[in-house]
Amino acid sequence: MLWPKKTKYRKAQKGRGLNKTIATKGTELEWGELGLKSMEFKLLSSKEIESALNELKKRLGKKAKFWLRIFPHKPKTKKPPEVRMGGGKGDVEDYVAVVKPGVIIFEVSGLDKNLLRYALKSASYKFSIKTKIIEK
Repeated sequence: MLWPKKTKYRKAQKGRGLNKTIATKGTELEWGELGLKSMEFKLLSSKEIESALNELKKRLGKKAKFWLRIFPHKPKTKKPPEVRMGGGKGDVEDYVAVVKPGVIIFEVSGLDKNLLRYALKSASYKFSIKTKIIEK
C-alpha cells in the first residue's frame, strides 16, 4: 500500500476550489515515450493507484521502464458507523492523491509502442476517472 513515511500533521483539511482549476505542473512527458493523462478531477485512493501499478507491472514485464508521477500524500478521514454528531474528526482511513485534469499519472518506455499502449489501457481500467494515452 502507498502512503507517506512521515507527515507533519496526522489529519488534513479537505480543501475547497481544487476542482475548478486545470493542472499547470506535471502535464508534459518527462522520461517515457507514452503516458497516461487524467481528464477529470478526482481524489484517487492509494488502493486504486496500487492496483493500476500492479496491472502495469504484470503487462510490462522486466524489460520496460515505468514512472509513477503521482503519490497519495493527503490523508482521508472517516468516522465509524452509527456514531453521534460531534466528538471531533474521525481517524485516518486512507491516503489519496489529488489529480487534476491534465496531470500525467504514469509514463512508460522500453518496449514496442503497441505493447506499451496495451499496458496503459489495462492500467487505466483500474482508475475511476477518464484517462487518455499521450505520446511524446
